[in-house]
Amino acid sequence: MTLHNPRSAPPARYINFPFNKSTFRINRIVTNYLILLLNGFVVMSKGKDPVFFRSVVEFTAAANEFCKYAEHAGEMKGDELLKIFQRILPYLYLKASLLPSLEPFFDVGNEKFVTEPEWFRIHDILRERFGTADDFLEVFDEKMTESEKPVVSSLSENLTDIYQDLKDFLLLYQTGTSEVMNDAIWECRQNFENYWGQKLTNSLRAIHKFIYSGEEIGKIESYEKTEEERDTSGWFISRRQKDLSADGK
Repeated sequence: MTLHNPRSAPPARYINFPFNKSTFRINRIVTNYLILLLNGFVVMSKGKDPVFFRSVVEFTAAANEFCKYAEHAGEMKGDELLKIFQRILPYLYLKASLLPSLEPFFDVGNEKFVTEPEWFRIHDILRERFGTADDFLEVFDEKMTESEKPVVSSLSENLTDIYQDLKDFLLLYQTGTSEVMNDAIWECRQNFENYWGQKLTNSLRAIHKFIYSGEEIGKIESYEKTEEERDTSGWFISRRQKDLSADGK
């Protein structure tokens, strides 16, 4: 359930740029930096306001790049996607690790924009594109202490969890309101440290292994589980929704 609070973002206003399917390059960050400037993300008159620190702007550009490719995954082949994320994820991790340590302004939780249907849409497209490369054996997972069997993780699930947090961050950051931006940065750093930072490194390990294994992506069964059949209790979006519900009491 969406919580309405002082940090609600106004309707998104974007500058439309054509999508480029070419392989991700670090120098695209420069282009994204200019996009952020044009959209009012950076206001030079703000001086030393930490929400406009260079580290924050560069992280925002990396997050924007990640979300763009996740949203356009259906337009690319699986092997191309894997190579793109192979390049984006290390840069995203680096920039997230450099986010400033801030304190929140508000007591209520940040508003969420990525709905459960949207989460499933991104997840299912990524899973279809990754095919047989999607599942991998996990070595850093809380469930490993509860089971003697190997834990199978999913690239599509991990990357969609990351997408959810980054997209919510971007929509809050673009408001241009310092307090809202501050709390968006604070929450994103907290979630990076406690949730998706580990998911990112786990996914990168699996992507590296598959790319250099020489294997080709095979198709997986097109069987779609119903909402009742999906076990979402441990998913990032489910845990975050529970946290929000607890905060709203």
